[in-house]
Amino acid sequence: MHTFAYLRVSTTGQTTDNQLVEIEQAGYEADTVYSDTISGKVPAMERPEFAKLMDTIHRTKKPKRLIVSKLDRLGRDAIDVLGSVRALEQAGCSVRVLQLGDLDLTSSAGKLVLSTLAAVAEMERDMLVERTQAGLARAKREGKKLGRPRVTDDDSVESIRNALGGGVSISQIARDHGISRATVIRVRGAAQ
Repeated sequence: MHTFAYLRVSTTGQTTDNQLVEIEQAGYEADTVYSDTISGKVPAMERPEFAKLMDTIHRTKKPKRLIVSKLDRLGRDAIDVLGSVRALEQAGCSVRVLQLGDLDLTSSAGKLVLSTLAAVAEMERDMLVERTQAGLARAKREGKKLGRPRVTDDDSVESIRNALGGGVSISQIARDHGISRATVIRVRGAAQ
């Protein structure tokens, strides 16, 4: 059996060493190791090493399994994780997650656990959206101003427009007013 290990960290300041140690301590010796340094929010197939892993798995003829230390190494989006596991299963690869008691996600029990986790994650996302919308509606009812605060008032907008009309560069106007070039460009665009 060919054993693949997939390791992932989110930032360059982190290391995948502990994940590989966990896999080895669980009794697995990886034939091939793939490691990404990228956010778990990025869909699995858009991660360079995961995409290479999938390509190699499709080309490997003998029985194969993928080992990950924790479910969130596969991804943070439940729908993406489900899709990845299904793609791996269709390629004839079992998926073992040590964090879940060395559970094979392609087994019947693994599919049940994964579906349950996906449903809970979706419910949490929906509840977060509902809470956010309720909070915004309450803030509006209370008369609170939403969005980013303005960095220019009517007087500074007039001053910026006069400077633009006088041929002063956008960069110089931004420095003079202590604002970004993008703000100056927005003021110029609003005047047209």
